[in-house]
Amino acid sequence: MDRACRLRRVLGGGAALLAAGLAYALWVRFTGLALPCPIRAATGLLCPGCGVTRMCLALLRGDWGAAWEANPVLLILLPVLGLLAVRMILRYVREGRLAGPRWENALCWALAALLIAWGVVRNLPLTH
Repeated sequence: MDRACRLRRVLGGGAALLAAGLAYALWVRFTGLALPCPIRAATGLLCPGCGVTRMCLALLRGDWGAAWEANPVLLILLPVLGLLAVRMILRYVREGRLAGPRWENALCWALAALLIAWGVVRNLPLTH
């Protein structure tokens, strides 16, 4: 597969993801119905991603305070996650591979560990 084909694939997938995200945002905004977190539904505990819908909707409104209240750790990590995603997309388009250098893989594992720790910390009685 050549660069142009990979670029078309990325742009098509990105457009589909953006359309789905905007459709979901409109759905939640106008109906008030959002997908429930299966972890919270099963255990009553907040997962590391709980509040992502509220955070994204708040960011679309420009309400940084509400976004912070919904999920502060993910809000802080958004620039890092965005840069990692851009690097991976550019590497895929240019070289046809997703895997990055060792430091990037180590950073991804560190971010995963941080999110797991956040999932634990946000359920401690001291944080409520």
